[in-house]
Amino acid sequence: MAHSENSLRSKLGQARGLGSAHEGVHHWWAQRMSALALIPLSLWLVAALVCNAGADYAVVSQWLSSPFTLGALGLTILITVYHAVLGLQVVVEDYIHAQPTKLILMILLPMSGVALVVAAIVSLLVIAFAG
Repeated sequence: MAHSENSLRSKLGQARGLGSAHEGVHHWWAQRMSALALIPLSLWLVAALVCNAGADYAVVSQWLSSPFTLGALGLTILITVYHAVLGLQVVVEDYIHAQPTKLILMILLPMSGVALVVAAIVSLLVIAFAG
């Protein structure tokens, strides 16, 4: 909107809405919360992997069939992929300047994240219940 000498709105009023879209705050907050959630989940995962180091398939399958273990591992996978997709979206927004490429990547990132989570969860369920 061009400033006109006859406008009744102040310069501040005319400038409002022309700046930041305020979309970044939610994205920033979501990334920080997912990082915070990954701290205890990652510590649990490292401890669990150390405890199961050298275990055979049957032992790991039995360990994975526990509802707590299956839920915690599924949650770790979900939050890790979500956190990664958020981070990659920022990289694409900041460093990919060709609009068609940026649009394609911004569409493919969440879709590939969902595909990865589904594949991982299905794999966990197969190991837990078919093993």
